[in-house]
Amino acid sequence: MTKKTSNRFSPEVRERAVRMVLEHGSDHASQWAAISSIASKIGCTGETLRKWVRQAEREQGRRPGPTSDDRERMKTLERENRELRQANEILRKASAYFAQAELDRRLSKGAEFSLKVGAEYSAVRRRMCVL
Repeated sequence: MTKKTSNRFSPEVRERAVRMVLEHGSDHASQWAAISSIASKIGCTGETLRKWVRQAEREQGRRPGPTSDDRERMKTLERENRELRQANEILRKASAYFAQAELDRRLSKGAEFSLKVGAEYSAVRRRMCVL
């Protein structure tokens, strides 16, 4: 389940809007009031601008949470982890397949041997009964 995001606003517009919220936040009653005011001026929703502001605050270390670099690294590691798990599963199945094939091969040789021994034993026993 991937989320499709649109890049309707250029990075420069985003940075400028975030900078305006951070610089002019004291001019408004709350940060949300500043966000709402600036969002209407640039043509985005207040929630969109709020997310940009929160991410910028995380990038600057003002707010706890993963930065963009951290999130990108985690995505890369999760993808690599998923690929390694798939490779391990394939190797595990292949190992089980070849181990079963080896057992079948040994059993078939053992079955041939036991059939020979059993036939010889039966022949000897029949001879003894006849005598």
